[in-house]
Amino acid sequence: MKLERAIAGLKPHPQPKVWLEQYTIPPDVASELLFTATYIYGDIPGKTVIDLGCGTGRLTIGAAMLGADLAVGVDVDPVAVRVAVENSELASVSDRVRFVVADVSAVRGRFDCVLMNPPFGVRRRHMDVEFLRKAVQLSDTVYSIHKASTIRYVSRWLGSRGWRVDAALGMKLRIPRMFRFHEKRFHSVDVAIIRAVRE
Repeated sequence: MKLERAIAGLKPHPQPKVWLEQYTIPPDVASELLFTATYIYGDIPGKTVIDLGCGTGRLTIGAAMLGADLAVGVDVDPVAVRVAVENSELASVSDRVRFVVADVSAVRGRFDCVLMNPPFGVRRRHMDVEFLRKAVQLSDTVYSIHKASTIRYVSRWLGSRGWRVDAALGMKLRIPRMFRFHEKRFHSVDVAIIRAVRE
């Protein structure tokens, strides 16, 4: 797939931080989320999109490549954002993306769609929920990636706030050895890409 190859060619984070759970989203997972949002639901072409915790910009840039009018990426890490800007130039979409160094809690405004690969909450409990809390303030449509084991909880959390998960796609997220405590060359995590909409 052309999109997957393009995402694979983007620069990774040079020094990921474990406490931020900075695991680069694999090209297959990123392209599956973007493909679903674009070709099944029409949530990206001609729309304004925000990527919370954008890291090096894979989802932001992918959204711009697929026709978003404007794609905004937000991340607390200035190094990640610097790489994201470089990646947007590499992908020739810098005219349709904006990157901001900020905590996601500071984001204001309205967007047609939120995309995100939030921290799973392994290092800082419930960080995934904090990202969801912000996402549902910014849009009526959210795409997010979560550990498969938490989907029931995430669905209940959203349901109690007037949202529903109307699609969930199971995938394997392969994490390469990145930190000293990683023992295997790759670690595979069962995840689900969800689409959530306001009722």
